[in-house]
Amino acid sequence: MEQIKAEIKHLIELRNWKALRQRIEHWVIPEIADLMSDMNSADRVVIFRSLPREISADVFSYFEPFEQDELLSDLTNAETRALLANLDPDDRTALLEELPANFTRKMLGLLNEEDLKEARLLLGYPEESVGRLMTPDYVSIRPDWTVREALTHIRREGKDKETINRIYVTDESEKLIDDIRLRRIILGDPDQQVKDLLDDSFISLSAFHDREKAVEIMQDYDIIAVPVVDSIGVLLGIVTVDDVMDVAEEEVTEDIHKQASISPLKMSYYHASVWDLYSKRVGWLIALVIMNLTSSAVIALYEERLAAAISLVFFLPILLGSAGNTGSQSATLLIRALVTGDVQTHEWLRTLIKELAVGALLGATLGILTWLLGTLRGGGFGARGLRTGFTVGATMVAIVIVANIVGIVLPFVLTRLKLDPAVASSPLITTIADATGLLIYFSFATWILNI
Repeated sequence: MEQIKAEIKHLIELRNWKALRQRIEHWVIPEIADLMSDMNSADRVVIFRSLPREISADVFSYFEPFEQDELLSDLTNAETRALLANLDPDDRTALLEELPANFTRKMLGLLNEEDLKEARLLLGYPEESVGRLMTPDYVSIRPDWTVREALTHIRREGKDKETINRIYVTDESEKLIDDIRLRRIILGDPDQQVKDLLDDSFISLSAFHDREKAVEIMQDYDIIAVPVVDSIGVLLGIVTVDDVMDVAEEEVTEDIHKQASISPLKMSYYHASVWDLYSKRVGWLIALVIMNLTSSAVIALYEERLAAAISLVFFLPILLGSAGNTGSQSATLLIRALVTGDVQTHEWLRTLIKELAVGALLGATLGILTWLLGTLRGGGFGARGLRTGFTVGATMVAIVIVANIVGIVLPFVLTRLKLDPAVASSPLITTIADATGLLIYFSFATWILNI
């Protein structure tokens, strides 16, 4: 790639636009986009202007949002107008919704009347809804057409459509009746009517559904496109697998960031500035520091007792670390199960009982280990050592069970409150587990060791 980049830069320096175009016009589109992403903004716009118009819009759709913004700022109004006209409706909507409001108004002013109406319609749907993802570029046919008529229509209308693997059957008012694989039409009798090929079984989405619903539907039904309808069943557009894959990647990345107590990045890590990374993390860290004051307050409350049995300090990292790890494990498992639909919110009691059993087994296993460690560290198998071992072991059992419950309950509560369960991040679980673990530990120590 470095050799290719050097060659491209050399052609740009020579201003040999014809050779530059010939060098890259036969590449696959993602490779062109990757090459341009690695170039500076000046070279990027030169390469973009060298691309054939029929592929330039497709290349543009592969760029990161900030790269699209940079490129648009370097293009003339005529070039921008041509680019917007050639973008697929869903890609155009994704671009417009990322731009600042004043820039979006400028872009809308460059659209023709038909594209402007289409853009305003798609932008009118809620953010992160299926309506923002869909494209009206689909092929529909009528149920009373013959297969011959349907194929003639598909050949005429399907050239520039997003996909024709599935054809949508609608009535005169554009209400969706069914969808059908292109293969079934091709293999049908030319004089047979389309309605004779239908199975009256299809899945559709509302334009107001959350976009994660599209991901779920495509996974469950193993299809590459889902029709989108309005409240009375009129076909508005389709959502295709390429857009859904982007959504799935974004949602997983967002959840991973939230579970690490990081506000989700809107760009790749490679292109994020130091300020971007700082601002996405500092707020959470300050909040966690404030929450950790609870743990400090618990230690201060038991300061005199802790001084009387200083050996207890040795076990704090082990106990609190185990509590945080246990809670993080259970929270991670449940958050993923909730996201994938493997667990529903109404199954909270069954899940809680299961995790109580798991927590008890984990606590007992770790409790035996720390009992032995506490006994040996506390003075051996004499009375004092045994009491210390029992304090540490009993605490381990209790805090593991409690941390496991916290890790399970918190995602359920957030889901019921219509919040993203991923907010129940590992640092948050650990902070809660630390405070409760300290209370349990010092309470047991006061009771068992009489300090």
